Amino acid sequence: MSDEITLRRPDDWHLHLRDGAMLTAVLPFTARQFARAIVMPNLLPPVTTAAAAEAYRARIRAALPAGAEFTPLMTCYLTDGTDPDELARGHRAGIFTAVKLYPARATTNSAHGVTDIARTEKALERMALLGLPLLVHGEVSDPTIDIFDREAVFIDRVLAPLRRRLPELKIVLEHVTTRDAVAFVADAGPNTAATITAHHLVINRNAIFAGGIRPHMYCLPIAKREEHRLALRRAATSGNPKFFLGTDSAPHPAADKEAACGCAGIFTAPAALEIYTQVFAEENALDRLEAFASLNGPRFYGLPPNERRITLRRGISRIPERVAAGAAELVPFLAGEDTAWILAG
Repeated sequence: MSDEITLRRPDDWHLHLRDGAMLTAVLPFTARQFARAIVMPNLLPPVTTAAAAEAYRARIRAALPAGAEFTPLMTCYLTDGTDPDELARGHRAGIFTAVKLYPARATTNSAHGVTDIARTEKALERMALLGLPLLVHGEVSDPTIDIFDREAVFIDRVLAPLRRRLPELKIVLEHVTTRDAVAFVADAGPNTAATITAHHLVINRNAIFAGGIRPHMYCLPIAKREEHRLALRRAATSGNPKFFLGTDSAPHPAADKEAACGCAGIFTAPAALEIYTQVFAEENALDRLEAFASLNGPRFYGLPPNERRITLRRGISRIPERVAAGAAELVPFLAGEDTAWILAG
């Protein structure tokens, strides 16, 4: 097995950067590894206009470390009242790369999300005409549905009917967690794709309860049974161009994670690419890592792949226990553990 791999510089097609001191703290980790990233719009207040997205992009660029080569790709937060003309203006101006659908109250800062997909029909129709992708947090927020079933139910109730109704709309089912989602994406037409996170490739739902409640393993969609984790690993390493890298790195202050009602989200940015590489090595699929990390995403979004190359080598690197973010501290995924691969440049 190779001890070194060189590939085109990857992109992160699903990322939370937050704002303010948190943005300044977490952005360097992503910029070290990735050339571009789809930036989530679920700030408070959410990014619902082109002007707000442009201002947020400016703050991200201002927070970049000196000499960093990184391009933030901005998204619009879809609401029941989103104006299709605003989406068109933002797209024409090169501000909106995609639009994000959060079902209302499904996850972090989703209170302003969509209450009924039918209320967004005109916006979705305009997006299909523009070629503007819809990025979907694929869970129902119905409290009567078991939390481990919410992705599968969303596919049946919302996504499959939408896919039939607007086959020309580009859709990314983000952070897939089930074999149901993998099968749906694999069988759907060419305008359907999915991102897969590093943490969902590594943990199953047992990790949340190993030796007690493990709040830093809690995310939404929640990790599922081992059979689903294995389905994700097969999809990621299959070479199927419908699946590509999206970390969903989602930092929260440790105090908010370790609370009586802890926040959902796993902060993978400090070692995301190294973790993906280890997964592909374990699956004897290093020859397919470049497609997953560097080629499939740009192809789906209609963007050129990055020309610059990076190299990863086998070696030990320690993931930090804590990361300072202003007055707060963040706990990375697998904090204090060693990675088996090092990003050499």
